[in-house]
Amino acid sequence: MQQISRMLTKLFQRARLEKPGQVDPRAAEFTLSLLIAMYDRSGTGFVKIRSAAAALIALSGDTLLAKYRAFFQFYAIPDGNVALITRSGLRSLLTDLNQIPAIVGESCSLSCVEIATRDCFHGVLNSAIVEEKFLSWLRSEPAVLLWLPTCYRLSATEMVSHQARCR
Repeated sequence: MQQISRMLTKLFQRARLEKPGQVDPRAAEFTLSLLIAMYDRSGTGFVKIRSAAAALIALSGDTLLAKYRAFFQFYAIPDGNVALITRSGLRSLLTDLNQIPAIVGESCSLSCVEIATRDCFHGVLNSAIVEEKFLSWLRSEPAVLLWLPTCYRLSATEMVSHQARCR
């Protein structure tokens, strides 16, 4: 927790410098509380860095493709000159990401994660997949992660302005 707290403090200090007046001084504290609520429900005082990173990536303002690539980087394993994501790596990613909607009572069961994992690996003979297969599957908007592109689209529309006048 201390490591994540320090990381968040640095992250939000940098954000405050880049966007003066737009970052709440308690942002690091609030974010840490959210991460604890999502990933330390039993009160162990331990949150996996990778889980916290997945949540921060998912909740960031970056593009979907950038988020998907970052997920792959955090959960893939190196295999020679290429990185691969295994079934267990994908299961971990999906389980970690599903803690985000779970915090507001919108989680799916473990069977959803298993179904999504089988779907992603459908027709794959190897025990792991390359980034392009992973990205292709995510672009198909699997039901288990439908909330992610939906949230992205909602946040993207906040910046849209129309010059129409209402009566």
